[in-house]
Amino acid sequence: MQYRGLGAAGVKLSEIGLGGWLTFANAIEEAQAHSIFDKAFELGINFLDTANVYALGDCEAAWGKLLAKRRRSDYVLATKVYFPMGRGPNDSGLSRKHIYEQCHASLRRLQTEYIDLYQCHRFDENTPLEETIRAMDDLVRGGKVLYWGFSEWSAPQIEQCLRLCGDRLEKPRSSQPRYSAIERYAETAVFPLCHKAGIGQVVFSPLAQGVLSGKYKPGAAFPADSRAADDRQNQFIKRFVSDDALLKKVQQLIPLARESGCTMSQMALAWALRRKEVTSCIIGASRPAQLEENAKASGMKLPEETLRRIEEILA
Repeated sequence: MQYRGLGAAGVKLSEIGLGGWLTFANAIEEAQAHSIFDKAFELGINFLDTANVYALGDCEAAWGKLLAKRRRSDYVLATKVYFPMGRGPNDSGLSRKHIYEQCHASLRRLQTEYIDLYQCHRFDENTPLEETIRAMDDLVRGGKVLYWGFSEWSAPQIEQCLRLCGDRLEKPRSSQPRYSAIERYAETAVFPLCHKAGIGQVVFSPLAQGVLSGKYKPGAAFPADSRAADDRQNQFIKRFVSDDALLKKVQQLIPLARESGCTMSQMALAWALRRKEVTSCIIGASRPAQLEENAKASGMKLPEETLRRIEEILA
C-alpha cells in the first residue's frame, strides 16, 4: 500500500480507503465486518470513512466496536455531518448547534477522543457559511477534530469558504466528490481550485457503484450477490444499470484491463489515482477478497496508451 498527503496537510492516507456507506451495520453481519477490518489493516489501509447518517448512527457504533482494540495512531478516521438525524428543526444541517451535538454523538459512537477528518456532508444553504466555518474552527482548536473538510461542494461554494477563512480560521483540508471514469465533473473546477488551496481529494464511488467492475451486462439479469440486486441499495445504482449504452461501453473495457494485466476494478481505481489531486479512493467491501483485489491498484501506473483508449471508449 502506498500513501499520499492530504493536500498540503501533513497527514498521510492510504491510496485505497475503506468506506462504510451501504455496508456496515446495514448489508453485512458483524462477523463479516470483523474479517473486512482485519483484512484492511493487514493490507495497510489506514483511511476509514463513515458518516453519522449511515444506518442512522449504527455504522459509527459498529466501527467503534471494531476499532476499540486498535492502536489509535494506526488509522485516520473520518466521519461527516449534515443529513437529518432526527425529526426536530435542529436535527440536520450545518448550524453550530447541529455540528456541535453531532460531533459529540459521533465521538461517543466511535469510542474515540477525536475525529481525524470531520466533513460537511453537503452544503447548507440555510446556515450562514461563516457560522459553519467557525464551528469547525472551534472543534479543531478544541482538539475534538484534527482536520475538517466537505463533500460535494461546488467551486463557488469552496471559493466563498476560503475567502471567509482568510488567515484567521482553520481552512478545510479535504474535498470528497463523487469521481470515476464515468463521472468526471469534479475535474473541471473543483480539482484545480482545491489543488491550489492545498485541499486533497478523497473521492467516493470510484467504481461507479460497481458498474466499472464490468459485472453488469446490458440486457442481463443482475448478479445475485450484487448491489443492484439488493432492493435496499439499488436506488443508488439504478441510473447506471438502466443505461444499456453505458453498460456496453464498459464491456469494451474488459479486454483493455486484460491487456494491462489487471482486473476491471483495479484499472478503474488506478485511473482515478492517476490524478495528483486525488489523495485516496474510498471503496466499499462486503468481502475481504474485494479489499485484497482493490488494494493492488495502489501504486499501479496505467500506460498512456491504455489511458487514451479508456477516454475513447467512454467518450
